[in-house]
Amino acid sequence: MKKITNVPPLRFPGFEGEWEVKKLGDLLEFKNGINASKEQYGKGIKFINVLDILNNNFITYDNIIGRVDVDTNIANKYSVQYGDILFQRSSETREEVGTANVYLDKEKSATFGGFVIRGKKIGDYNPIFFNKLLKTKSARESITSKSGGSTRYNVGQEILTSVSLCFPSLSEQKKISDFLSLVDERISTQNKIIEQLETLIKGLYQKIFKLNRFQFSILPLKSLCTIKKGEQINASKLSETGIYYVMNGGILPSGYHSEYNSDAEIISISEGGNSCGYVQYNYTKFWSGGHCYTLKNIDKIIKNKYLYYYLKANENKIMALRVGSGLPNIQKSTLEKFEVKIPNLYEQEKVVLTLESLSNKITVESKLLEQYEKQKKYLLQNLFI
Repeated sequence: MKKITNVPPLRFPGFEGEWEVKKLGDLLEFKNGINASKEQYGKGIKFINVLDILNNNFITYDNIIGRVDVDTNIANKYSVQYGDILFQRSSETREEVGTANVYLDKEKSATFGGFVIRGKKIGDYNPIFFNKLLKTKSARESITSKSGGSTRYNVGQEILTSVSLCFPSLSEQKKISDFLSLVDERISTQNKIIEQLETLIKGLYQKIFKLNRFQFSILPLKSLCTIKKGEQINASKLSETGIYYVMNGGILPSGYHSEYNSDAEIISISEGGNSCGYVQYNYTKFWSGGHCYTLKNIDKIIKNKYLYYYLKANENKIMALRVGSGLPNIQKSTLEKFEVKIPNLYEQEKVVLTLESLSNKITVESKLLEQYEKQKKYLLQNLFI
C-alpha cells in the first residue's frame, strides 16, 4: 500500500490524496515594478508599494497608500489585477524579504513599484488560499533561504520562479481559504473592539487629567521615584517562551528569560528605539533590558497606579522628549524633569477606580486577541504542508 506523504497534519473531512508540488513559475509570470521620477508620485493611478504588502491581510484598490502618474501604456504594462500576487523584492532583514500579498479587487486595477515583484496569475489557484500559503513558515523558508545579499537581502524573478510549494485541489483550496477568512474576520472584529476601548480611555484621560477642578501640586518625576535603567542581556540567552518576559525598546517583549530583575507592579518606560517613551504597567516580574527604564521607590504622596495612568495619558509628551535620528532615545536626565500633576490621595484613588475597570477590560480583550492570533498561527502551520 502506497504511503501518502504530501498531506497536511490537519484536513477537512471529504478530502484525500496527496497535494501536488508546483513551481511558482507555473502559476505566476513575474515582473519588476515601475521606477518613476519623484515628480510623478502623489497623483495618478494607485501604486502598490512594500508597506501595502506588509500592512494588509490582502490588498484592494482602496487600501493602497500611494499614487503614481504614468501614461496608459505603462499602466497597462504594469497592471495589477484580481488574483495577482505581489512580493517584497528587498529588505534589510532576511525574515521580511519576499513577503507576499494578494490583490483582491475585481473592479479596479492598480500598478506597482520598483521594490515590488508582481506575479501575474497564469495558472489555476484560489487567490486567498495562495496568499495564506505564502505566509506559512515552510513557504517563507523556501523563499528566504534562496535570498541573496549581506547588508540588504534580495529576491529576484528567477528565485521566485524556482520555488516549489504543495497545492491541493481547487475545492480544498476554497474550503481552507473560506475557513481562514472567517478567522481573519474575527481577529479584525477583535481589533476594532480594542481600538474603540482605547479611544474611550484616551477620551477619559483628557477629561480626568484636566485637574483644574481641584487643588494639585506639580513635581518633577525624579522627586516621586527612582528612575533606573535596565541591564542588557545577550540575545543568545533569550527564548521564544519562558517565565519572565524581557522588555527593551519596543512595545512587545523582545523575548523571554529564566531570571528577572524587576518585581511585579512596576511602571516601565521604553528608553530607546522607535517606540521610546512607551509607558507600560507590568503586572508580573520581568527583565528590564538595556533600553528600558523602570520607576521604583515610589513616594508615598502618589499612588503607583495613579502615576501610571498620568504618564500613560501624557505618553505623547514623553515620546516627544526623544533625541537622535538613527536610534532615537530619551535621556534619563530629561525624563527626570518631566512634570507630574498630583492631587490629594483621595482624588488619586477616584481617578484609579474610574480608569481601572476600563483598563482591565482592554487587557482581557487584548489577551483574547492573542489567543486568536495563536489559533491562526497554529492553523497556518497545520492546514498546509
